[in-house]
Amino acid sequence: MSSSKRIPTDGGSDFGHNPFAALSSAGLPPAPENPPADSALATAAKPAKKNRGRVDIIREKAGRGGKTVTVVRGFVGIGLPEKEQLAKAMQKACGTGGTVKDGQIEIQGDQRTTVARILTEANFRPVFAGG
Repeated sequence: MSSSKRIPTDGGSDFGHNPFAALSSAGLPPAPENPPADSALATAAKPAKKNRGRVDIIREKAGRGGKTVTVVRGFVGIGLPEKEQLAKAMQKACGTGGTVKDGQIEIQGDQRTTVARILTEANFRPVFAGG
């Protein structure tokens, strides 16, 4: 190979016209300062998540052909899309099926502990109710 066909890799000259070279920052507000590097200060600046209320976790068998179902009810202030998102997360964590029916989440099987963990992470206060 001849050396005349090699492409220089030292950075060389610019590729051509830079369309942003003519822009200036005059008249713009100053950039915000960088956040502190100390993680303790960064976490202290964030407000704590508010508790979203009590929800009841119930294990039901009646009227289901002997099958056990975990029912979560008592949601206040959340809509159907968020309930469906929570139900999907519960199904994935439990490895079972489930649905949102009549404003409550139903998960197949006795999955109360896993469902309670997911609800706690979502800032709800789960309470084991019933039998």
